[in-house]
Amino acid sequence: MKVLVVGRGGREHAIVKKLSQDTRITEVFAAPGNDGMVEATLVQIDETNVVKLAEFVASEKIDLTVVGPESALMAGIVDEFQTRGLKVFGPNKKAAMIEGSKAFAKQIMSKYNIPTAVYGEFTDVEEAVAYLKAQKMPIVIKADGLAAGKGVVICQTLEEAVATVTEMMVDRSFGDASSKVVIEEFLDGEEFSLMSFVSGEIYKPMRIARDYKRAYDNDEGLNTGGMGAHSPHPKITDADYETALRTVVEPTVKALIAEGIPFTGILYAGLIQTPEGPKVIEFNARFGDPETEVILPLLETELADVMLGLLDEKDVELQWSDDATVGVVLASDGYPTAYENGAVITGLEELQGVDTYHMGTKLVEGKYTTNGGRVLFVVARAANLTDARAKIDNEIEKIKCDNLFYRKDIAKAFCD
Repeated sequence: MKVLVVGRGGREHAIVKKLSQDTRITEVFAAPGNDGMVEATLVQIDETNVVKLAEFVASEKIDLTVVGPESALMAGIVDEFQTRGLKVFGPNKKAAMIEGSKAFAKQIMSKYNIPTAVYGEFTDVEEAVAYLKAQKMPIVIKADGLAAGKGVVICQTLEEAVATVTEMMVDRSFGDASSKVVIEEFLDGEEFSLMSFVSGEIYKPMRIARDYKRAYDNDEGLNTGGMGAHSPHPKITDADYETALRTVVEPTVKALIAEGIPFTGILYAGLIQTPEGPKVIEFNARFGDPETEVILPLLETELADVMLGLLDEKDVELQWSDDATVGVVLASDGYPTAYENGAVITGLEELQGVDTYHMGTKLVEGKYTTNGGRVLFVVARAANLTDARAKIDNEIEKIKCDNLFYRKDIAKAFCD
């Protein structure tokens, strides 16, 4: 088999690495990929150039395409591939709106009684401010459209909330993505990520993970695309997991069928465990990043078998390792706001017993340099979180770069 992975970040590197371990796969392509994806043949086609990607897949006789980023899904890559009869794993553009519009996702949840925070949606800033004045603080404000994981602000005071909606809706701090905003109640509890392989009515849930969104230790700083993750999440019980499947995943899969937009691909549910049970914070229509990098190493079933089976509407069985994984992101100083590229990274060849996924690097004169906000993701695997975390501590210090920082508390609250 030949496969193509669409995307360029750490999530896509994890998919590439997993597929490259399948002995039946003769070549893995990545478009556009990044210089750290040594397991793949890089193809210089942008993720959103769906016509050119389809032409490449047809000419190379590629057996399966796996879509990484939401930008490609919203550009209609699956629709284009399906029109040409090409095998692609991901939702079409209409189904991907579960991520593409937070207001759309909220409307689906409201209509089908899927548990989530109370909310309002607004295109007029004065109406948004009037709504805020009647709400309790803290409160959550979200740009409706895609904002690379950064369009969510938790406001502690009314003044901060008013300033945030003004920045989003008037100053367009997230461009067109914030022309509409969703304002919702703040939910308190343990957050967890639950991804599922989906094809129509069939859904196959993965192991759960915990993502760390804030930039700095002790959950301080701005929200980011994710600064680390681990699996399992000790505070989420088997009963919580089963409840989430019963009250969130299954009803959502059925809701999309009822709406005439059946979902195929990865349904990501960002959840929070509340006293009333799990509630939805957000849906994504693809693998989470950085959760993918700590989940896929634990999947013992061949990834291509899962995806091809589901595309043929077959019920596949997933086998998982009982091991634990801990992953830590190394990010450019200044991220998630302004940062500089081009700092030289050394020490990667000295790492032992961990996986390193490249999120934003570039090879310059034989040396890796920083080329993005999130640059590297180091993942350790062990029998438990404590041992995996110890591996990370030992290895990550070997990486030397003047322009990188990382959180030192990922998973530590759950270690002995």
